[in-house]
Formats: sequence, structure tokens, C-alpha cells
Amino acid sequence: MLSQIESFPKFSAPTLAETLRQRRQKLAQHLSCPVLLWSGQSSSRNFPANIFPYRANSHFLYFAGLPLLNAVIRLEAGRMTLFMDDATPASLLWHGDSPKREEIAAQIGADDALPLQDLQADGAATLPVQDAATRSQQSEVLKRSLLQDLSRQGLSGIDQELAKAIAQIRLIHDGEAIAQIRQAVAVTVQAHKAGMAATTRANTEAEVRAAMESVIIGHSMTCAYNSIVTVHGEVLHNHHYHHAIHPGDLLLADVGAEAESGWASDVTRTWAVSGQFSPTQRAMYEVVLAAHDLCIEAARPGVEYKDLHWMACGAIAAGLVEVGILRGQAEDLVAMDAHALFFPHGVGHILGLDVHDMEDLGDLAGYEAGRVRSDRFGLGYLRLDRPLRAGMVVTIEPGFYQVPAILQDPECREKYQNVINWERLETFADVRGIRIEDDVLITETGNEVLTAELPTKLEAIEGLVNS
Repeated sequence: MLSQIESFPKFSAPTLAETLRQRRQKLAQHLSCPVLLWSGQSSSRNFPANIFPYRANSHFLYFAGLPLLNAVIRLEAGRMTLFMDDATPASLLWHGDSPKREEIAAQIGADDALPLQDLQADGAATLPVQDAATRSQQSEVLKRSLLQDLSRQGLSGIDQELAKAIAQIRLIHDGEAIAQIRQAVAVTVQAHKAGMAATTRANTEAEVRAAMESVIIGHSMTCAYNSIVTVHGEVLHNHHYHHAIHPGDLLLADVGAEAESGWASDVTRTWAVSGQFSPTQRAMYEVVLAAHDLCIEAARPGVEYKDLHWMACGAIAAGLVEVGILRGQAEDLVAMDAHALFFPHGVGHILGLDVHDMEDLGDLAGYEAGRVRSDRFGLGYLRLDRPLRAGMVVTIEPGFYQVPAILQDPECREKYQNVINWERLETFADVRGIRIEDDVLITETGNEVLTAELPTKLEAIEGLVNS
């Protein structure tokens, strides 16, 4: 259990309780069987008392609202029962006073509160959590094994039906969820501005990262994922921060705050360390920005997210032709996946209680029923293949990267030798990677860029760095 009730997210109890009541009533409309959802347990780093930061399971958080430790909720016919133990004397000694089970139940609108020993399965459906200890507890209570990797194995029976129901409900955010995402976004915008302002005084990536994450920590939030702050933007998920930064470098920062309630943000900006983009950096930045702006302008209810991805691919291919790196017509280059040499990932993903929301369910949430991932180069990493609907929050994040593993691959070089101007590409050696990412709420009539306060235009970015 968290040590103090002040540690919980700042909701008004009636608002939180009513929101949670509405969420579980929606679940009851999809599923008739009882549901048990576990919050999870903390994991030790190297000895029992030294633990990794605890994060409650997102499905539990969605219906319970608070990041309780080692707790279970039972949902049935719109009712909720909370199962958890009160703090032990040892816990009170080391961690201070904690709210009682009944206090927490009242805050989240639970109909009953019982100790964990009273937990029974009764044919309930569930979803496996990530930590092994809790997953073992789930299997013991439910008298069946639970798979850890749903993306490979999938679920069966009532658990599969539960996963489908939760995916449908969580795809469309309610007002409280959007409000919490806005809070995370607001802090993230401040963090990025702080990182830009700190860059000209910094010597290493780690110093810029520290400037950004200190803003997040200062607002009692955590990072929604491991920050990417790197001059090696060609490494898509670069989690090393030891590199020195030099005036000719581009710095790519993919950093997002997670609100105390668990709701995430996800933002990327790329800027020149010196505060001034070189001519080649400016040209390539404008290529990526054109793809970014095109996708955001087109995002609205009913639009297929995959179509946004193809728009980004076409814009990047056209831009690379314009700067002289690719030869040919953009549509022909996209048809042969030439753009994917420089833009190998999907244009974004859904955002919610996780930065890649509900990916613990494999592609169940990200892909419309009946659709499967492609094995096509440049399309296999598309995380979302659904028509957009009002209430969804998605990221738009096209990019350009010079990935050695791709560009130096003999088969790729042979296949695309006639459409790439390798000599021209060498003149862009100071552009290792560029990504521009915003969080976009789909509205009834179009969209709202939640991260609009953080500029994307070159001149504005340079101004923030030089500030």
C-alpha cells in the first residue's frame, strides 16, 4: 500500500467515484461474468527492501483510480468490491500512516471492502499483470495458468472476451481521462522547453535529460517511459546519455510525463545544439515537419490511421526527392518501400494510461478486428490500424533516420541502388535522426493538438534553444 493518502492523485472523491462507476457500468454492458483485476506488487532490485519504483497495472488503474499496492478489485454487474489488507505495524513504522481499506473504498466508490484472504475466483475473468509474483497469485486463485506475453500467445475463453471489452472501452477516453492527459502534457511541454534552454550550457546528453526530468519530478510526476535524449537520433530508442554534445549536432528528445493518476504523454522534438540548424539540417527538418503537419491536418473521425501513415510516407518520399536523396516519383518510391530506408517505423500509436496504450494485449487494441500486422518493410511496426473515432488520443510522429543497419545492408543497397543518390546522401551526414511528435485528441469535428503550446516551426525552436 502507498504510505500516505496524500500520495494518491489529486481527485475530488465524488468526481473520481462517479467516473469509476460509469466505467464499470460500461464494462458490465460488454461482459456478464465477474472480473478480477490485480494491481500488482513491487519488485526488488537486489534485496527485498530495495525496490524498483512501483507502477500499478493500467487495467486496474482504469477501474480503481488509485495506484494501490497488492490490491484486487472485483467487478460484477456494475458493482465493485475492493480486496486489500491494511498496513502492518512494520509498514506503519517505516512508511508512516496509511489510509484504511474502508477509507480507500469510499474514495473510489467501491460497494464493499474486504481483506485479501476473502478473495475467491467464482469463474471470474482476468488479465495477467507483468510481475511474476502477482501472476503466480492470479493463477493460484483462478486455478489456471496465465500467459505473460499476450502478443505472441493471445488469450482464450472469458479472458479474451474481457480483453476485447476493455480495449473497446479504453480506446475512447472520458472527460476525466482527457483532463489527466492534459495535466501530463502541460508538464511535458515545460520539460521540453527547459531542455532546449539548457542545451547551449550543457556538455552531455545527461545534463539536458536532467533539466527535462527535473521539471517532471518537480511536478510530482514520473516519466511515462525511459527518456530518449540523444545526439544519436538514428538509434530509435536510445537510452544512453553519456555522449558529449557539440555545436554541429542535432539533439533528439523523446520525453513524456506521466500524471500521478497514471495517464501518459509522449512528445518528441529535435533541435540544433548550437541553436542554429545547418542548411542540410533545416532542409531535412522541413521534410519531416511537412509530413507531420499533413497528418495532423487530416486526422479526424472516420479517417483510417493507416492512411495517415501512408500520407507521411508519401510526404517524406516527396521531400527526399526534392532534396536530391531519392530519384523518381514519390508514389512509385512508396510502392517499393524506398521511403522506409529512412522512415522505418509507423507514424504513431494510441495514448492513454500507457504511452503505447494497451500493448500488453498485443494488437487487440491497436488493430481493428480482422486486421493483422503486415510483414512489409516499413509497415510491420505500425502500431495502430483502426479508423479514428472521437475521444481517441493518438500520436503523430514521422521521422527521418540514417540507420547504419539499414543503409549499410548489402541487400538494401542492391535493391535500391538506382533510386538513392548516395553521394547526395553523404552531404547530410550531420542529420543522424529527426523526429517530431505531438499528442492529438480526435474530436467530433476534427482534432485538437494537445501539445500545441510546444512549437514545431524551425525559427521558434531555435528561439527556445537560444533563450
